[in-house]
Amino acid sequence: MIYGYARVSTLGQAKDGNSIEAQEKMLRDNGAQVIFADAFTGTKSNRPQFTKLLSQLQPGDTLIVTKLDRIARSTQQGCQLVRDLLDRDVRINVLNLGIMDNTPTGKLIRTILFAFAEFERDMIVERTMEGKAIARERENYREGRPKKCVKDFEKVQKKQKTGQISVKSACEELHISKSQWYRLCRENVYI
Repeated sequence: MIYGYARVSTLGQAKDGNSIEAQEKMLRDNGAQVIFADAFTGTKSNRPQFTKLLSQLQPGDTLIVTKLDRIARSTQQGCQLVRDLLDRDVRINVLNLGIMDNTPTGKLIRTILFAFAEFERDMIVERTMEGKAIARERENYREGRPKKCVKDFEKVQKKQKTGQISVKSACEELHISKSQWYRLCRENVYI
């Protein structure tokens, strides 16, 4: 059986061909018969769909991923995972690299590539923390995203409270999520 695995760090991620849909298309185009997908950071070892996939892999199966960092972002975790799969006689095809193997050269290459993936992730975290530290120094700094003013919220909330429309319809009318609706209701009790 040929399995594919797609992963994004967040559900909203859709750049540089890394969206779930783009990955799934590439996996299908390269022969994946069954595809598992997660929206979790690669540093998490407990990814529900990936865990499910690992339990289904049998000797002789193939695992396809678009990039090596889709299965792990830490050198130790990635190397151990690849080694375990190869020991179970599972073939690993990384579309932008080729077939993984247990030769000395294969081990060296994947260790270096996992190290670069871990380094890249660490640099992203470092830049994010630096940006937050700079932002905190500003006089008008507030943690989190700035609150968005929702025009006509009070009017739509009254319509919802009187049963004229549902919460779902109110959210659609205001172009906000249900969680934002309930947060605004808690913060701004108009009725």
